[in-house]
Amino acid sequence: MAVTLENGAAIDVREVSRAYGSILALDRLSLSVKAGEIHALLGRNGAGKTTLVRLLSGLVRPSSGTCCVAGVDVGHGARETHRLVGLVPSGDRSFYLRLSGLENLMFFGRLHGLRKREARERGLVLLGEVGVADAARRPMSTYSHGMQKRVSVARALVTDPPVLLVDEATHDLDPEGAVQIRALVRRSADRGAAVLWATQRVEEVRGFADRVTLLERGRARFQGTVAELIARAGARRFVISIGANGTGSLPEPAVLERALGAAGRIAPAAAGDGTYLLALADDATLGAALRALLEADVDLLACRHERPEVEEAFLALLGEAER
Repeated sequence: MAVTLENGAAIDVREVSRAYGSILALDRLSLSVKAGEIHALLGRNGAGKTTLVRLLSGLVRPSSGTCCVAGVDVGHGARETHRLVGLVPSGDRSFYLRLSGLENLMFFGRLHGLRKREARERGLVLLGEVGVADAARRPMSTYSHGMQKRVSVARALVTDPPVLLVDEATHDLDPEGAVQIRALVRRSADRGAAVLWATQRVEEVRGFADRVTLLERGRARFQGTVAELIARAGARRFVISIGANGTGSLPEPAVLERALGAAGRIAPAAAGDGTYLLALADDATLGAALRALLEADVDLLACRHERPEVEEAFLALLGEAER
């Protein structure tokens, strides 16, 4: 079910601040998420991600500013907010561990107005979609932390809410489980849900999120598309692969250094496997460095960023914030 405000947003945060004593967790933050959009919230520990999720879910109130979800001011409509929001918290201790995964989902479904049969059918479907079907009737006390996280995602989707708030959903999952959960959330967005996806795993937003907000010390340091974020990368370090020369041996680092000259520095990345770490000089370009190596008859096989581009942009922006 998609519900939007007059400005087209299903989540609308305007000039929100939240203080805990003398600590300002959020500082005049504004952002909006449209129905059908996945908005990634990036930031280090303590950046304010979980505070924003708690505000939008009605668990705490803002010190100033307004937070609205699906047309409801969460500061004054906490009960209605709970009906409109599916929440995946970062640390979950709200399950009844003596009950099975299915019984937990049925309980929360009934709590939100589903009939018993409907809650049971919905629970079975969702447990299958998050990969916990085989353990559906086992007590949750026997579940691993990763399995409990999967059930937490299923619980958030029980009523097919118009707003999903997801805090570190894939933190404790293996790569296959993380892909599975992201696909499930993507399908929910495709059906019209507005999704706020808080994460420290910067590499997962590429190809998944529509827009990004980077938080640092409670403030938005960047807001835009993933492509716009990547454009801020400013990468200066690369991993290159070099083939053996005519004698069957790899070139000595000193030879490569002379070829590069003032364009940068180069050193083996791992002993004897032909990979090298290239660090560009401040005024050099990657093209100039590679051209210098090619002109010295170096057999270049491959070149890539030392870190994923999204991670490069993340670190570059945080570096700007600290200067």
